[in-house]
Amino acid sequence: MSERDDIYQTLPGNVSDFRFDAAVARVFPDMIKRSVPGYAETVAMSGIIAGRYARDNTHLYDLGCSLGAVTLAMRHGVRAAGCKIIGIDNSESMVERASHHIALDDSSLAGTAVDVELACADILSYPLANASVTALNYVLQFISPEQRLALLKQIHDATIPGGVLILSEKLCFGDEEQQVQDALHLDFKRANGYSELEIARKRSAIENVLIPETEQAHIDRLYQAGFRQVVRWYQCFNFVSFLAIK
Repeated sequence: MSERDDIYQTLPGNVSDFRFDAAVARVFPDMIKRSVPGYAETVAMSGIIAGRYARDNTHLYDLGCSLGAVTLAMRHGVRAAGCKIIGIDNSESMVERASHHIALDDSSLAGTAVDVELACADILSYPLANASVTALNYVLQFISPEQRLALLKQIHDATIPGGVLILSEKLCFGDEEQQVQDALHLDFKRANGYSELEIARKRSAIENVLIPETEQAHIDRLYQAGFRQVVRWYQCFNFVSFLAIK
């Protein structure tokens, strides 16, 4: 069971840049549920999307898989035969905990589960191939902007015709809308029990690590990467999910 996120309540001294380390892995489910509005819906719908777009004998990728929530949602949504789901994350602590969740799921499905492989690796250099569905949920925002197009092109090129990319991101907006969205997001965190101190310290830790972009920047880049259609299928405050179809 996940522990409650108290990292920025108890952290001593100066706040360093945010990292997906063992401390974050320990509280990650609670952290993301209380910090990212709509996260549960994004996970669940990733499974629904995988059920529609997965094709027989193809790969499904969960890039930046963290603890494997989307990996498991896709696993339970897939109806195609002979698929393999590959979850990749560069945090050893995340992959270790994800392995435990996958093992529990293996035992509950008694040999009927879609095959899952986990890798502790850099998604920027991991070789992708024969993909029908790829999930990139709240990950691109942590990658330097100059590397984002190359990653999306790599995903596109590895995707079969008719395959899809699920892309979820935090957005930035024009000044007036940004004020509204920021206020609503802060209210969401307060409603979920974060103190003003925790909110301020988390913001300090993440502001140089998570670099959001506008909706149009994401859409333009997806088309530039080669996808033929981009659909915004979900938004909750300043968090959005796109479906890019090859």
